[in-house]
Amino acid sequence: MRLTTKGRFAVTAMIDLALNAGPEPVTLAEISGRQKISLSYLEQLFGKLRRNGLVQSVRGPGGGYRPAKSLETVSVADIIIAVDEPIDATQCAGKENCRDERKCITHDLWMSLNDHIFDYLRAVTLAQLVARQRAEADETKVMELKDQRQRRESPSPLTV
Repeated sequence: MRLTTKGRFAVTAMIDLALNAGPEPVTLAEISGRQKISLSYLEQLFGKLRRNGLVQSVRGPGGGYRPAKSLETVSVADIIIAVDEPIDATQCAGKENCRDERKCITHDLWMSLNDHIFDYLRAVTLAQLVARQRAEADETKVMELKDQRQRRESPSPLTV
């Protein structure tokens, strides 16, 4: 099972949008600059996210996007499904025609894995991912302060 760039970028962009949401909408150009995702690719992804009710667009000068739902109600699975990303570990895309037009002997194993992956992605919310990013940012700030203190040279002893 492999999550493609489309799914990864959609989740990344939604986290960025949620982290930077405020009174003013967030532009795709801002997300593009921060995340190094092409603007045209983001436009495609956000069209799908908007059609699936995950983001709200604001038109005109000062326009951009906002999350359309509470971050606690949006799961990673919701985002991946919205951009048409398949979550499938089977070779046959679940059609049961993997071996001579029949179900292969490991088909049920891979279908079970799909279920577990989907259950996990459904359990992880955008709010949790945003909280994790904010906590990591706070840790980095503390580490930077510690680093700055360590860089100070101790004063040379006074000579009399």
